[in-house]
Amino acid sequence: MERFTISLDESLAVAFDRLIRDRGYANRSEAMRDMIRRELETQRIEKAEAPHCVANLSYIYNHHERRLAERLTDLQHHAHDVVVSSMHVHLDHDNCLETLFMRGHTDQVRAFAEKLIAERGVRHGTLNLIPVEAETTPQHVHSRPRT
Repeated sequence: MERFTISLDESLAVAFDRLIRDRGYANRSEAMRDMIRRELETQRIEKAEAPHCVANLSYIYNHHERRLAERLTDLQHHAHDVVVSSMHVHLDHDNCLETLFMRGHTDQVRAFAEKLIAERGVRHGTLNLIPVEAETTPQHVHSRPRT
């Protein structure tokens, strides 16, 4: 483990301590490690240095929208190599929340998510990508976080 020291002005230190307390961190070191990991992974994704990922896509749609549920299901079936699992929640009499869990090549996952979010009637689509190192064995795929 390598140690380093940073200096913060008092107001920034107070704000940081409040943030880590609100998020449930036990100490500043754990919070900093997570922030650094998040920034490194974001940079890898932005620079296309993360060829594989695991991801979740969450979106809301009105299930009364003409053929929308059927179109969304068709899209998922055509991407069966990317979509691992889905969860469907009825929010009210009209709106549904779906969350898809995905794994695969980052470009394919992102392209699928963008296509699904662009469907007429889909609202509030959010994609969360996490870069991983993928290792395929004859039995299954291992997806390990990179940092």
